[in-house]
Amino acid sequence: MKRPDTPKPTAAELELLQVLWPLGAATARQVHEAMQLERPELAYGAVLRLMQVMHGKGLLIRDDSQRSHIYAPAQPRDALQTSLLQDLLQRAFAGSAKALVLAALKTGISKKEREEIERMLKEDEQ
Repeated sequence: MKRPDTPKPTAAELELLQVLWPLGAATARQVHEAMQLERPELAYGAVLRLMQVMHGKGLLIRDDSQRSHIYAPAQPRDALQTSLLQDLLQRAFAGSAKALVLAALKTGISKKEREEIERMLKEDEQ
């Protein structure tokens, strides 16, 4: 039996998750304040609405036992990234991990990143 698909976050939802993952759990106000560091024009109401939508989609869990609801990611960062990567691998690269890696390397990585990748590959060989 096929398990239900993990909801795929939009770009705005991913941006919010990038802020929320390090916080672990936070109120909409706390997330808004953290997001304003990068996007000062962002309104509190927009963040709150987005978090409510994400809760409805199953991307966030919510503790409403207190006056200010506390939100947390429904999945750890690595689990969601793995799910998104598997989806991309199937849809854009016909399941070929090699094609995905080559495309990623062609988009331009820094010398430091390339050295780190080479070091990791050498460690795997040993």
